[in-house]
Amino acid sequence: MLMPPPLAASDVTSRLVALRPDADPGDPATTATWVRGALDAGLLDQPQPGSGRTADRFQALAEIARADLDVGRLAEAHLDAQAIVVELTGKDADRSLPPLPDGLDRSRLWGVWAANPPSPKVIAAQVSGDWQLDGTKPWCSGAGCCDAALVTADAPDGYRLFAVDLHDPSAHPVDDTWPARSMRGSDSRSVCFTATPAVAIGDVDAYLSRPGFWHGAVGVAAAWLGGASGVAEPLGEAARRRRLHPHGLAHAGAVDAALAAAEAILGRAVDAIDNDPANTAGQAELMARRVRAVVERTAAEVVDRVGRALGAAPLALDAVHAKRVGDLELFVRQSHAERDLEAHGRLLADLDQQQ
Repeated sequence: MLMPPPLAASDVTSRLVALRPDADPGDPATTATWVRGALDAGLLDQPQPGSGRTADRFQALAEIARADLDVGRLAEAHLDAQAIVVELTGKDADRSLPPLPDGLDRSRLWGVWAANPPSPKVIAAQVSGDWQLDGTKPWCSGAGCCDAALVTADAPDGYRLFAVDLHDPSAHPVDDTWPARSMRGSDSRSVCFTATPAVAIGDVDAYLSRPGFWHGAVGVAAAWLGGASGVAEPLGEAARRRRLHPHGLAHAGAVDAALAAAEAILGRAVDAIDNDPANTAGQAELMARRVRAVVERTAAEVVDRVGRALGAAPLALDAVHAKRVGDLELFVRQSHAERDLEAHGRLLADLDQQQ
């Protein structure tokens, strides 16, 4: 079949589609309902990276993102949060905080809020032996629907990670901090913390120094790849219906090859993570950067070639496709472009000097 879904197909897509709310797909309330339905249905109960079933984890992420990138963004963060807490504490994320208020009997939906721009900053301080957070954190996906989040902050002893119960009134989203139309459903607003109780997760700098940081980076790329496969759907459908001119067929072939190449390197990363979950060989960062570079280029190529092959009609007349394109272009900018490629090149140069 032309342009298959990333990795092997499972029942995640069909189950997720069955849960899709009949409402505006770009509305944060729609995304919140959909991702909570997926959480309650067990679709976000996925194996930990390095467990020997990393392929299942990344497959689920890709399929969820293919269905909708807003839902995929929140699902990726939730899965990452669970993996981070297990890696740094050895216990389930939901056990790292006190019980939620009465009436919230569902499992927590977690976010990971780790943007670290020069300003604004979130500052952590200990008051009577307990941690508190103060400040505003930007780029918080799921700002209005997550029950809890892992939040990075500057503490007196260094950069730390904290778990926060978002039902505490001292933490609240800031209105009008996401004017963009793309990924509007992810509700990625800023969040303000005012003496917000927090629980330290791991030691100083543990969030960035752990092997799983790079495993999570590959998980984001799996979501990008799922989104790219979704953008390719109209082109694949046109090819199957014999509605493409020769140039369109050339674009279809190129898109299929690009997706297959991205899937192949993602598969290599799966094997590397499962074979060396603790990163004893020191290759996790290099592997993650390779995957992200390939998938980023694939996403850009898919958007460009699908548009060149099919013209303006899908973007103008197909709301689902138009949303996918806009969401994917924004989501992939989570990559730092040439800065990431420079870091990739420096890794290679350092390896050459060590040999």
